[in-house]
Amino acid sequence: MENLKLPNDYSAQTEQAREKDSKKFLKLVTVVSTFGGLLFGYDTGVINGALPFMARPDQLNLNPFTEGLVASSLVLGAAFGSIFGGRLSDNKGRRKIILYLAILFFFSAAGCVIAPNTTIMVAFRFLLGLAVGGSSVVIPSYLAEIAPADRRGMLVTQNELMIVTGQFLAYIFNAVIGNVFGDAGHAWRYMLVIATLPALALWIGVLILPESPRWLASKGKMADALKILQKIRSESIAQQELKDIKAHISEKQKIEKISFKDLRKPWIRRIVVLGISIGSISQLVGINSIMYYGTQILENSGFGTKTALIANVANGLIAVVAVIVGMSLLNKVNRRPMLLTGLTGVTIALITIGISAFMLTGSPMLPYVVLSMTVVYLAFFQGAIGPMSWLILAEIFPVRLRGIGMGLAVLCLWLCNFLVGLFFPILMDTVGLSGTFFLFALFGIVGIIYVAKFLPETRGLSLEQIEANFKRKS
Repeated sequence: MENLKLPNDYSAQTEQAREKDSKKFLKLVTVVSTFGGLLFGYDTGVINGALPFMARPDQLNLNPFTEGLVASSLVLGAAFGSIFGGRLSDNKGRRKIILYLAILFFFSAAGCVIAPNTTIMVAFRFLLGLAVGGSSVVIPSYLAEIAPADRRGMLVTQNELMIVTGQFLAYIFNAVIGNVFGDAGHAWRYMLVIATLPALALWIGVLILPESPRWLASKGKMADALKILQKIRSESIAQQELKDIKAHISEKQKIEKISFKDLRKPWIRRIVVLGISIGSISQLVGINSIMYYGTQILENSGFGTKTALIANVANGLIAVVAVIVGMSLLNKVNRRPMLLTGLTGVTIALITIGISAFMLTGSPMLPYVVLSMTVVYLAFFQGAIGPMSWLILAEIFPVRLRGIGMGLAVLCLWLCNFLVGLFFPILMDTVGLSGTFFLFALFGIVGIIYVAKFLPETRGLSLEQIEANFKRKS
């Protein structure tokens, strides 16, 4: 009798061992692929500390306009990268596009390091932006498609965590390099060269990444899709998941997509305008003035360059903590009040900075007030506005509208990001710290009024229920 039981015991042990191996492999895949998010964060954050050194007369000799151009050219590239990255990955495959992005990350980051003048720097920053924008679309899609349903939320939001971690690491390296090599004009090149290391790691790591099983299935390669699923799932789950994927593909083929001419319908137009507004407001409150120019803001308020670089690390740390807290609240708090709380918090912080810069000019207290308020600002933004904006954009667009709606909303988000990055140094030069932050606060007030009036609550509703609500109210 014992001998008859052995095969079953052996089979169970084998299944457990396979399940354990599949979890390890999935974890490795997640870590490798989210290096793209780390690069996204580092490349957007490193300019924060590099600009003061880059702007020196013996280096790139930047004026307020060219400073804005250097910082924002990456974001303009990201706008285009986000448009084309998703389409290319639909045609060529997620894995192949991640490989191309890793190569682009490496060579464009290296190009920024050796740039002899502003024109070449802007050109390579634009190329770097293409990689950033592409990764912002392709990597979350890849993670969502390869993750099991019960871990999808955690794995996809891990990419967001890697982005702010990349920015935090950039601030740390900026502070160390700025204080150790601050007297050397080319210290900014040391800051930028570090970005080539995770790019190289992603490039090598892509070799072990499997293709998305859902992409393979969408191209009719069911046998290949099953092989991948068997590597990252138990056998029984892999078989069932492939059946679900086939059913989903079949159902999706029946759905009639909405085109631009359908924007004439009031309920469709209302959703698209809402998505564009949420995406735009999330940037026009000035988040990237702090992420890109935090060191200069602190310098302008009274800190020396080296002290500002160290103080700016606090901004990076609070951003990481706030994202972790925000992620934990996503499924516990209603969307609308959480977004309103975030907008209210950042608006109060912006007004406080504006009043302090006006009332405490020349006071030794000013830099500490500004630093504390930027920390408060980041806590509210990264803990509420950032994650909530992306979640709302993902929820308000029904499947038929997602291609057009999400594309327009994300494009406007990136373009507003670009405008903030481009004009912030010019605003600082013309209206000063106080006037600039009052302008951001004005957008915050507009955002509070708009969200309170037009944003419906979406928590706990299916996409079909959300669509029905928009149709009913139009």
